[in-house]
Amino acid sequence: MSQEYPQLERAINVVKSLRDPINGCPWDLKQTHKTLTEFLIEESYEFIHAVDNNDNQKMCEEMGDVLLQVLLHSQIASESSNFNIEDVARSMADKMIHRHPHVFQAKDGEEKLTPEQVKINWEQIKKKEGNQSFFKEEDAYMPSLQAAQKIGKRSKRVNFDWENVDQVFDKVTEEYQEVKVEFEKKNMPALREEIGDLLFSVVQLARHLDFDAEEVLRESNLKFINRFNHLEKKAESRDLDLMKLSVPELEELWQEVKKELKNKKAQ
Repeated sequence: MSQEYPQLERAINVVKSLRDPINGCPWDLKQTHKTLTEFLIEESYEFIHAVDNNDNQKMCEEMGDVLLQVLLHSQIASESSNFNIEDVARSMADKMIHRHPHVFQAKDGEEKLTPEQVKINWEQIKKKEGNQSFFKEEDAYMPSLQAAQKIGKRSKRVNFDWENVDQVFDKVTEEYQEVKVEFEKKNMPALREEIGDLLFSVVQLARHLDFDAEEVLRESNLKFINRFNHLEKKAESRDLDLMKLSVPELEELWQEVKKELKNKKAQ
Protein backbone atom coordinates (compact mmCIF):
# COMPACT_ATOMS: atom_id res chain seq x y z
CA MET A 1 0.00 0.00 0.00
CA SER A 2 1.20 3.52 -0.82
CA GLN A 3 2.89 5.27 2.09
CA GLU A 4 1.83 8.67 0.77
CA TYR A 5 -1.85 8.02 -0.03
CA PRO A 6 -2.96 4.95 1.98
CA GLN A 7 -6.54 6.22 2.32
CA LEU A 8 -6.88 6.71 -1.43
CA GLU A 9 -5.85 3.11 -2.03
CA ARG A 10 -8.24 2.06 0.74
CA ALA A 11 -11.07 3.95 -1.01
CA ILE A 12 -10.29 2.21 -4.31
CA ASN A 13 -10.38 -1.18 -2.59
CA VAL A 14 -13.67 -0.33 -0.82
CA VAL A 15 -15.30 0.36 -4.20
CA LYS A 16 -13.86 -2.88 -5.62
CA SER A 17 -15.48 -4.74 -2.69
CA LEU A 18 -18.81 -3.04 -3.33
CA ARG A 19 -18.70 -4.31 -6.92
CA ASP A 20 -17.47 -7.81 -6.06
CA PRO A 21 -19.67 -10.23 -8.10
CA ILE A 22 -20.06 -12.66 -5.20
CA ASN A 23 -19.87 -10.68 -1.96
CA GLY A 24 -20.59 -7.17 -3.20
CA CYS A 25 -23.58 -4.89 -2.58
CA PRO A 26 -26.64 -5.80 -4.72
CA TRP A 27 -27.47 -2.13 -5.30
CA ASP A 28 -23.93 -1.19 -6.38
CA LEU A 29 -23.73 -4.23 -8.64
CA LYS A 30 -26.87 -3.07 -10.49
CA GLN A 31 -25.42 0.33 -11.34
CA THR A 32 -24.16 1.40 -14.76
CA HIS A 33 -22.53 4.55 -16.11
CA LYS A 34 -26.01 5.72 -17.11
CA THR A 35 -27.75 5.06 -13.78
CA LEU A 36 -24.98 6.77 -11.82
CA THR A 37 -25.00 9.98 -13.86
CA GLU A 38 -27.61 11.71 -11.70
CA PHE A 39 -25.59 11.04 -8.55
CA LEU A 40 -22.42 12.60 -9.98
CA ILE A 41 -24.39 15.75 -10.78
CA GLU A 42 -26.17 15.73 -7.40
CA GLU A 43 -22.97 15.27 -5.39
CA SER A 44 -21.22 18.03 -7.36
CA TYR A 45 -23.99 20.47 -6.47
CA GLU A 46 -23.90 19.44 -2.83
CA PHE A 47 -20.20 20.30 -2.86
CA ILE A 48 -21.03 23.71 -4.34
CA HIS A 49 -23.52 24.25 -1.50
CA ALA A 50 -20.78 23.49 1.03
CA VAL A 51 -18.44 25.95 -0.73
CA ASP A 52 -21.10 28.68 -0.67
CA ASN A 53 -21.47 28.10 3.07
CA ASN A 54 -17.69 28.06 3.58
CA ASP A 55 -18.11 24.75 5.45
CA ASN A 56 -14.75 22.98 5.17
CA GLN A 57 -15.90 19.84 6.96
CA LYS A 58 -18.89 19.53 4.63
CA MET A 59 -16.68 20.28 1.61
CA CYS A 60 -14.42 17.38 2.57
CA GLU A 61 -17.41 15.06 2.99
CA GLU A 62 -19.06 16.10 -0.27
CA MET A 63 -15.80 15.88 -2.23
CA GLY A 64 -15.53 12.33 -0.91
CA ASP A 65 -18.98 11.65 -2.38
CA VAL A 66 -17.80 13.04 -5.73
CA LEU A 67 -14.69 10.84 -5.52
CA LEU A 68 -16.92 7.83 -4.87
CA GLN A 69 -18.68 8.47 -8.17
CA VAL A 70 -15.34 8.73 -10.01
CA LEU A 71 -14.16 5.48 -8.46
CA LEU A 72 -17.44 3.70 -9.22
CA HIS A 73 -17.36 4.72 -12.88
CA SER A 74 -13.72 3.67 -13.12
CA GLN A 75 -14.42 0.32 -11.47
CA ILE A 76 -17.40 -0.38 -13.76
CA ALA A 77 -15.26 0.42 -16.80
CA SER A 78 -12.41 -1.77 -15.57
CA GLU A 79 -14.73 -4.77 -15.32
CA SER A 80 -15.15 -4.60 -19.10
CA SER A 81 -11.47 -3.74 -19.62
CA ASN A 82 -12.39 -0.34 -21.02
CA PHE A 83 -10.38 1.80 -18.60
CA ASN A 84 -9.53 1.95 -14.91
CA ILE A 85 -8.69 4.56 -12.28
CA GLU A 86 -5.02 4.53 -13.35
CA ASP A 87 -6.05 5.35 -16.91
CA VAL A 88 -8.25 8.18 -15.61
CA ALA A 89 -5.39 9.60 -13.54
CA ARG A 90 -2.92 9.23 -16.41
CA SER A 91 -5.25 10.94 -18.87
CA MET A 92 -5.78 13.87 -16.51
CA ALA A 93 -2.09 14.27 -15.68
CA ASP A 94 -0.99 14.01 -19.33
CA LYS A 95 -3.58 16.60 -20.37
CA MET A 96 -2.60 19.05 -17.61
CA ILE A 97 1.12 18.73 -18.39
CA HIS A 98 0.48 19.27 -22.11
CA ARG A 99 -1.78 22.27 -21.53
CA HIS A 100 0.52 23.93 -18.97
CA PRO A 101 3.86 24.29 -20.76
CA HIS A 102 4.44 27.49 -18.73
CA VAL A 103 4.64 25.24 -15.65
CA PHE A 104 6.15 21.97 -16.85
CA GLN A 105 8.40 23.27 -19.64
CA ALA A 106 9.31 26.62 -18.13
CA LYS A 107 12.93 27.75 -18.32
CA ASP A 108 14.74 29.59 -15.58
CA GLY A 109 14.31 33.33 -15.84
CA GLU A 110 11.25 33.18 -18.10
CA GLU A 111 8.63 35.82 -17.41
CA LYS A 112 5.57 34.51 -15.62
CA LEU A 113 2.31 34.51 -17.59
CA THR A 114 -0.76 36.38 -16.40
CA PRO A 115 -3.99 34.42 -15.82
CA GLU A 116 -5.38 36.00 -18.99
CA GLN A 117 -2.37 34.83 -21.03
CA VAL A 118 -2.71 31.33 -19.59
CA LYS A 119 -6.35 31.23 -20.70
CA ILE A 120 -5.42 32.29 -24.26
CA ASN A 121 -2.67 29.66 -24.43
CA TRP A 122 -5.07 27.01 -23.13
CA GLU A 123 -7.52 27.68 -25.96
CA GLN A 124 -4.74 27.66 -28.57
CA ILE A 125 -3.41 24.33 -27.30
CA LYS A 126 -6.91 22.83 -27.34
CA LYS A 127 -7.28 23.88 -30.99
CA LYS A 128 -3.99 22.20 -31.89
CA GLU A 129 -5.26 19.03 -30.21
CA GLY A 130 -8.00 18.87 -32.81
CA ASN A 131 -10.81 20.58 -30.90
CA GLN A 132 -11.54 22.83 -33.88
CA SER A 133 -15.28 23.36 -33.49
CA PHE A 134 -16.18 26.59 -31.76
CA PHE A 135 -19.06 24.81 -30.05
CA LYS A 136 -19.31 21.14 -29.18
CA GLU A 137 -22.48 19.15 -28.54
CA GLU A 138 -21.37 18.44 -24.96
CA ASP A 139 -21.51 22.19 -24.27
CA ALA A 140 -25.30 21.79 -24.08
CA TYR A 141 -25.04 19.08 -21.41
CA MET A 142 -23.89 21.30 -18.59
CA PRO A 143 -26.62 23.02 -16.52
CA SER A 144 -28.70 24.92 -19.06
CA LEU A 145 -28.25 28.42 -17.64
CA GLN A 146 -24.52 27.88 -17.39
CA ALA A 147 -24.42 26.49 -20.92
CA ALA A 148 -26.34 29.49 -22.30
CA GLN A 149 -23.93 31.86 -20.55
CA LYS A 150 -20.91 30.00 -21.95
CA ILE A 151 -22.39 30.00 -25.46
CA GLY A 152 -22.93 33.76 -25.21
CA LYS A 153 -19.37 34.37 -24.02
CA ARG A 154 -17.93 32.34 -26.87
CA SER A 155 -20.13 34.04 -29.45
CA LYS A 156 -18.87 37.40 -28.22
CA ARG A 157 -15.30 36.38 -29.08
CA VAL A 158 -16.22 36.43 -32.79
CA ASN A 159 -18.36 39.58 -32.37
CA PHE A 160 -21.60 37.62 -32.77
CA ASP A 161 -23.22 39.48 -29.91
CA TRP A 162 -25.33 42.52 -29.09
CA GLU A 163 -23.43 45.80 -28.91
CA ASN A 164 -25.01 47.00 -25.66
CA VAL A 165 -27.39 45.97 -22.91
CA ASP A 166 -30.28 48.02 -24.35
CA GLN A 167 -30.28 45.80 -27.42
CA VAL A 168 -30.49 42.73 -25.17
CA PHE A 169 -33.46 44.24 -23.32
CA ASP A 170 -35.14 44.69 -26.72
CA LYS A 171 -34.44 41.04 -27.57
CA VAL A 172 -35.90 39.84 -24.26
CA THR A 173 -39.03 41.92 -24.93
CA GLU A 174 -39.27 40.51 -28.46
CA GLU A 175 -38.99 36.93 -27.23
CA TYR A 176 -41.56 37.57 -24.51
CA GLN A 177 -44.03 38.85 -27.10
CA GLU A 178 -43.45 35.74 -29.21
CA VAL A 179 -44.21 33.58 -26.18
CA LYS A 180 -47.51 35.45 -25.70
CA VAL A 181 -48.44 34.97 -29.38
CA GLU A 182 -47.90 31.20 -29.27
CA PHE A 183 -49.67 30.95 -25.91
CA GLU A 184 -52.75 32.65 -27.36
CA LYS A 185 -52.65 30.25 -30.32
CA LYS A 186 -52.35 27.29 -27.87
CA ASN A 187 -49.54 26.04 -30.11
CA MET A 188 -47.69 24.01 -27.49
CA PRO A 189 -44.65 22.87 -29.55
CA ALA A 190 -44.00 26.44 -30.72
CA LEU A 191 -44.70 27.79 -27.22
CA ARG A 192 -42.12 25.40 -25.76
CA GLU A 193 -39.54 26.60 -28.30
CA GLU A 194 -40.29 30.29 -27.69
CA ILE A 195 -40.00 29.88 -23.91
CA GLY A 196 -36.57 28.36 -24.52
CA ASP A 197 -35.62 31.37 -26.66
CA LEU A 198 -36.87 33.72 -23.94
CA LEU A 199 -34.80 31.96 -21.27
CA PHE A 200 -31.73 32.08 -23.51
CA SER A 201 -32.20 35.81 -24.03
CA VAL A 202 -32.61 36.45 -20.29
CA VAL A 203 -29.34 34.63 -19.66
CA GLN A 204 -27.63 36.89 -22.21
CA LEU A 205 -29.10 39.90 -20.44
CA ALA A 206 -27.55 38.68 -17.19
CA ARG A 207 -24.22 38.17 -18.99
CA HIS A 208 -24.23 41.71 -20.40
CA LEU A 209 -24.82 42.99 -16.88
CA ASP A 210 -21.85 40.89 -15.63
CA PHE A 211 -24.11 38.56 -13.64
CA ASP A 212 -23.71 34.81 -13.63
CA ALA A 213 -27.19 33.53 -14.55
CA GLU A 214 -26.69 30.23 -12.72
CA GLU A 215 -25.75 32.03 -9.50
CA VAL A 216 -28.53 34.59 -9.89
CA LEU A 217 -31.22 31.90 -10.22
CA ARG A 218 -29.67 29.85 -7.40
CA GLU A 219 -29.94 32.91 -5.15
CA SER A 220 -33.58 33.36 -6.13
CA ASN A 221 -34.28 29.68 -5.46
CA LEU A 222 -32.68 29.98 -2.03
CA LYS A 223 -34.67 33.14 -1.35
CA PHE A 224 -37.92 31.39 -2.21
CA ILE A 225 -37.05 28.35 -0.05
CA ASN A 226 -36.13 30.59 2.89
CA ARG A 227 -39.36 32.57 2.59
CA PHE A 228 -41.50 29.47 2.26
CA ASN A 229 -39.86 27.88 5.31
CA HIS A 230 -40.71 31.02 7.28
CA LEU A 231 -44.26 30.92 5.93
CA GLU A 232 -44.57 27.29 7.07
CA LYS A 233 -43.36 28.16 10.58
CA LYS A 234 -45.74 31.11 10.76
CA ALA A 235 -48.65 28.90 9.76
CA GLU A 236 -47.69 26.32 12.39
CA SER A 237 -47.49 29.01 15.08
CA ARG A 238 -51.09 29.90 14.26
CA ASP A 239 -52.25 26.27 14.09
CA LEU A 240 -52.96 26.64 10.37
CA ASP A 241 -52.82 23.73 7.93
CA LEU A 242 -50.98 24.83 4.80
CA MET A 243 -52.80 22.24 2.71
CA LYS A 244 -56.16 23.73 3.67
CA LEU A 245 -55.38 27.41 3.17
CA SER A 246 -56.82 29.26 0.20
CA VAL A 247 -54.61 31.09 -2.30
CA PRO A 248 -55.55 34.54 -0.83
CA GLU A 249 -54.71 33.27 2.68
CA LEU A 250 -51.37 31.93 1.52
CA GLU A 251 -50.63 35.17 -0.30
CA GLU A 252 -51.38 37.15 2.87
CA LEU A 253 -48.93 35.03 4.86
CA TRP A 254 -46.38 35.32 2.06
CA GLN A 255 -46.53 39.12 2.10
CA GLU A 256 -46.13 39.11 5.91
CA VAL A 257 -43.04 36.94 5.63
CA LYS A 258 -41.54 39.09 2.86
CA LYS A 259 -42.01 42.23 4.95
CA GLU A 260 -40.55 40.64 8.10
CA LEU A 261 -37.50 39.29 6.31
CA LYS A 262 -36.96 42.59 4.49
CA ASN A 263 -37.06 44.49 7.80
CA LYS A 264 -34.74 41.97 9.41
CA LYS A 265 -32.25 42.32 6.55
CA ALA A 266 -32.34 46.12 6.86
CA GLN A 267 -31.42 46.03 10.55
